[in-house]
Amino acid sequence: MYPMALVRDANETNFNQAVDEHRRELHAHCYRMLGSLHDAEDALQETLLRAWRGMPDFGGRSSLRTWLYTIATNVCMDVLGRRSRRVLPVDYGPSSAPTKAPGEPLIESVWVEPYPDEALGLPDGPASPDARYEQREAVELAFVAALQHLPATQRAVLILREVLGFSAREVAESLDTTVASVNSALQRARRAVRERLPERSQQETRRSLGDERMRALIEAYLDAWQRADIDALRALLAEDAVFSMPPWPIWWQGGETIAGFSPTAAKVCPRTRKITTTANGQPAVASYGLDPESGRYTALAIDVFTFEGDAIKEITAFVNPEMFERFGLPAEL
Repeated sequence: MYPMALVRDANETNFNQAVDEHRRELHAHCYRMLGSLHDAEDALQETLLRAWRGMPDFGGRSSLRTWLYTIATNVCMDVLGRRSRRVLPVDYGPSSAPTKAPGEPLIESVWVEPYPDEALGLPDGPASPDARYEQREAVELAFVAALQHLPATQRAVLILREVLGFSAREVAESLDTTVASVNSALQRARRAVRERLPERSQQETRRSLGDERMRALIEAYLDAWQRADIDALRALLAEDAVFSMPPWPIWWQGGETIAGFSPTAAKVCPRTRKITTTANGQPAVASYGLDPESGRYTALAIDVFTFEGDAIKEITAFVNPEMFERFGLPAEL
């Protein structure tokens, strides 16, 4: 329980000390709800502001953690009521022919964004003994993208129950509804998410393959891509592999297709340098493109890799240089 002495003597120092241990988890919670790093940061700030203003009325009637998550969840639901859901290109439209040009990127904020779990210190393991999903498992791209298809209430219920391990009664109190309604929403949300998730999470795949093997596969892919080695690429990609690059809505499917357009891409794309990182609990590579005028390599894209067994199942290239700072990456090399 929250120390009552701090409630009675609320000041900024006491408040910051009290909420600091929950800040990272709350940020991840807002990201899961909203699918956007930018929106999550705004929602976290609004949550802390509401908590600070409401501290005199808190009274320790529940744990501080439960109270903060109640505020954060309702802030996120307010945001969801004002905007459309975020998606990945695979949910935006059908796959494209290998010869189709990317066209123009979409300016609107419709895309799920990558999450810098390492930079933000997201812990391993479950958030609670009653949680069904691990913390990193619950920020994987497939999971976050699946959540965005749920109505706001179902989304909140699934995250609070299955990711954070809250009881049905706690969730009902947080959402001002009944336990029966919570249980009903959870069953519907489980079915919908299950239909969109792969059989194995990336955390399971990572433990099975091992980090060293996963890194070797990514290095082999990057080398084959740079050399436009179609045969080598085809051997590394799953038969139904997917390549996308938000904010462009276009995406391509099929290892044969992706390998086939690599020679063209090698000609039109700038020379690049790479830095390995992680995003959404998955291996990722930060790409820097050569600026011919300055001779320096500038931030270009963060490529997030998804594996199926020892084959690369999906490459999502988030072409957004503004993300690099949030990942703790330099803007230039």
